[in-house]
Amino acid sequence: MNRPELADFLRHARTRLDPADVGLAPGARRRTPGLRREEVASLAGMSADYYTRLEQSRGPRPSRQMLTAMARALRLTEDERDHLFHLGGEEPPRREATSTHVRPGLLLVLDRLHDAPATVITDLGEVLAQNALAKALYGDVSGRPSRDRNVVRRFFLDPTSHTLFPPEDRPVRAREHVANLRAVAAARPTDPEPGALVAELRAHSEEFAGLWAQHEVSVRRASTKRFRHPAVGLLELDCEVLLSADHHQLLVIHTARPGTESHERLQLLRVVGLQDMTPSRS
Repeated sequence: MNRPELADFLRHARTRLDPADVGLAPGARRRTPGLRREEVASLAGMSADYYTRLEQSRGPRPSRQMLTAMARALRLTEDERDHLFHLGGEEPPRREATSTHVRPGLLLVLDRLHDAPATVITDLGEVLAQNALAKALYGDVSGRPSRDRNVVRRFFLDPTSHTLFPPEDRPVRAREHVANLRAVAAARPTDPEPGALVAELRAHSEEFAGLWAQHEVSVRRASTKRFRHPAVGLLELDCEVLLSADHHQLLVIHTARPGTESHERLQLLRVVGLQDMTPSRS
C-alpha cells in the first residue's frame, strides 16, 4: 500500500468534483473547490474519520469493497479505479463483460434523477448504485457484500424481501425474475456466474425450482409495479429500463404518473427519506 500516493490521489479526485456532479445540493459557499471529505465518506458508505485518515496518509489498508465504494463515490473511470486499487495494495478487478464498475456517465444520469427512484444493476440483478429516493423506497444495500446486493437471490431466499410487494403481486414478480435469469444464462454460456446463481436458487428455493422448470424466457422491460412502503403506503410506479452499450448493466427508473395518489406519495417519500426505513427490504 502506497499511503502518500493514495492520499494525494484521493485529494485530487475529490477536489475536481462539484456537489451537483454527485447529486448533492451546493449548500453554503465553499472556501475550497470540490467535495468535502464527509461528503465523499457518505457517498462511499464509510465514516468521515476513516476517509480523513486515508487522505492524511495514516489510515489502515482499505478492503477491496472499500476501494470499490470510493471509486464509485469519486466517479472514477476504469483506469482510475485500477490505479486506486494498485495504490491501495490490491489487484484491480478483472475487466470482463460482467464488470461491476459503473461508468461515470451512467452515475451522472443517476445523480440527476432527484424525483424518481433509480438504481443501476447488473443483468444478473446485483445492485451497483442507488440514488437517495431508491434507497428510501427499496432500502439501502450499498454497505452489503456483493451476494447480498443481488435482488434475485434476495427475492427468493430472504423472507424480509416479501414485504416490498403486495402478496398478490409476488407470483408475477417471481416469474419475471426467473424468466430474465434464464435469458441471461443462455446469453452467457461460458460464464460460470449465471449457472452458479441458478444452481443455488434451485437448491434452496422450491418456488424458484418450480418456475425454472417451466422454461419461460423474457428480458427486463418497461412495466408497472406496486410497492409497499411502511411510511407512505402503496405506490404504483411505471418502471423503465435503460441498457448500457454492452447490455450488462441496467439503469432502472421508477416514476409515478402526475396527478395520481402514487405521485403524491412519492413526493412525500422525498421528504420522509430514510427516516422511517427499516433495514434493506429490496
